[in-house]
Amino acid sequence: MDGDYTRPVTDSFIIVGDRVLIRPKTPEGVTPSGLVLPPGVQENQKTQLGYVLKAGPGYPIPIATDADEPWKEQSDTVKYIPLQAKPGDLAMYLQSGAYDIEYNGEKFAIVPQNAILLLVREEY
Repeated sequence: MDGDYTRPVTDSFIIVGDRVLIRPKTPEGVTPSGLVLPPGVQENQKTQLGYVLKAGPGYPIPIATDADEPWKEQSDTVKYIPLQAKPGDLAMYLQSGAYDIEYNGEKFAIVPQNAILLLVREEY
């Protein structure tokens, strides 16, 4: 590798629980009739498209314990039900459920799994 390699800014992000980090796709800004929409109108759409960058581990589930054998060592590992969203998917999500953030001049959305309406995945 060459020394000019810089890590993507999202490599340092740790997504928690059932949330997904999305890079919003820049809206077209033009209606089918050719009317140009200002940025404020584009951002207030009910749904938004974007690319999934990272997904959290999923929904935590309780671990069964042997209450009748308290001397056994208990494991602290948490089990999760994984999310459907995977990095690289194109997601359509409800804008009202998203938390928009800006980090190092880039815009991202943190979206809970239940606000994602549709995923488009290119299978190879």
